[in-house]
Amino acid sequence: MIILTGDTHRQFERINKFCMRFELIAKDLIIILGDAGINYYDVEKDIDFKGALDYHIPARLLCIHGNHEIRPETRSSYTEMNWCGGIVYIEYDFPKLMFAKCGEIYDIDGKKCIAIGGAYSIDKHERIECNWGWWNDEQPSDEIKQRVESKLDSVDWRVDVVLSHTAPFKYEPREVFMKGFAQNSVDKTTEKWLDNIEDRLNYDRWYCGHYHTNKIIDKIRFLHDTYEELDDK
Repeated sequence: MIILTGDTHRQFERINKFCMRFELIAKDLIIILGDAGINYYDVEKDIDFKGALDYHIPARLLCIHGNHEIRPETRSSYTEMNWCGGIVYIEYDFPKLMFAKCGEIYDIDGKKCIAIGGAYSIDKHERIECNWGWWNDEQPSDEIKQRVESKLDSVDWRVDVVLSHTAPFKYEPREVFMKGFAQNSVDKTTEKWLDNIEDRLNYDRWYCGHYHTNKIIDKIRFLHDTYEELDDK
């Protein structure tokens, strides 16, 4: 089985229950569409958490980068590994916990899937003031954007699936935006860039998380606490 779901924010109880209910095993794959929260605290605390995940979650995880977690490539414990035709980041102690490299195209069960992580945190200032985790590389850099577009050039802008954290600007689910929050203070550069990607791209389905809602509009699937099979039509 290849399953997609939304943000977990370090809370994996529902993932564990899903694995038990459907008897997932090591060859199964769960794709988390950002904000898994596996890399969030100091290294030692995260190592303990990863050990618990490795023990309780039987399936492999492929995590898209979100805006509430550290980029794995900035930690020395991670190394690049070839997987399904692309590059992922892994730690040798926890090989089931894979992190997608933004801009990579993976051949997952015969489908070309491009990973595009990152987003802006509307709680950025609160997290900074309270000394909670916030990282200034949460959004894709110009280098990452160039990598994404270069990879898409190499496949003539045709993929089967997009795996992102946030959504193209035109598809933002504004009905779930936080009431009373000044949206003109939110940096939308990533979403507007994804708009340009979506306009040019020939694709079948686009999955994203970030907004904590479950919604389908056109070919866009917003997932939060629901699950969808990759080959589900």
